[in-house]
Amino acid sequence: MNVRSKYLMFGVGLVLASTILHLIHYLIFHDMHHISIYLVGRIAFVPMEVLIASLIIHHFLERIEKKHQMEKLNMIIGSFFSEVGTNLLTVISDADPDLDRVREKFVIKDIWSERDFSDLENFLKNYDYKVDARKIDLVSFSSSLVSKRAYMASLLQNPIMFEHEPFTELLRAVFHMTEELDYREDLSVLPESDKIHLSGDIKRVYSLLAREWLVYMQYQKVNYPFLFSLAMRTNPFDKNASVIVQ
Repeated sequence: MNVRSKYLMFGVGLVLASTILHLIHYLIFHDMHHISIYLVGRIAFVPMEVLIASLIIHHFLERIEKKHQMEKLNMIIGSFFSEVGTNLLTVISDADPDLDRVREKFVIKDIWSERDFSDLENFLKNYDYKVDARKIDLVSFSSSLVSKRAYMASLLQNPIMFEHEPFTELLRAVFHMTEELDYREDLSVLPESDKIHLSGDIKRVYSLLAREWLVYMQYQKVNYPFLFSLAMRTNPFDKNASVIVQ
């Protein structure tokens, strides 16, 4: 017996039970008028009960589903930063000629409030991202990204990625940058014009990655303090960061 048949049998059983109970009521009290009044009244209220129950149940189920999706999504984002993102952000930010001037703004502490994260978010939205590709060892940079290409492709195949457009956009930008680097046969002898072009691709990744990193850090602080502790100790912007707990 399949699931649909089981539900059908269950429904028929409930209807029969209701019919038998009304029949017993009639046999005892012989009052069909009373049964009719209450039966019609109850049937008339059924649509309202269904509407109210459906709205409440749907609301709670939707909240639970959304919470589960966010947890899965942030696990994937956390995996991305562990495998690719943190090292990528370290290499790119080190090629930012203006970063030393504002580096202290990126040093997130465990005492930070929601206001502190909001201030950094506004700063990142208006920050003039700059990348000097000449400060990056493009050969090893490209090799590292190409070795992670299959891993990043597996992230895009996860349907939950479509629930977070900024992260999907970041992955697309990283893929494009990887392809640009991989297509060049010899990254050690590029003309200045081509390095400027690559700097633009890297800068696009830099801006998206920095903002996504902040979202990731804030989520970890609120929901997983032990993961946030490790993320602080591996902060790619903090030159004094150390995974060793002092």
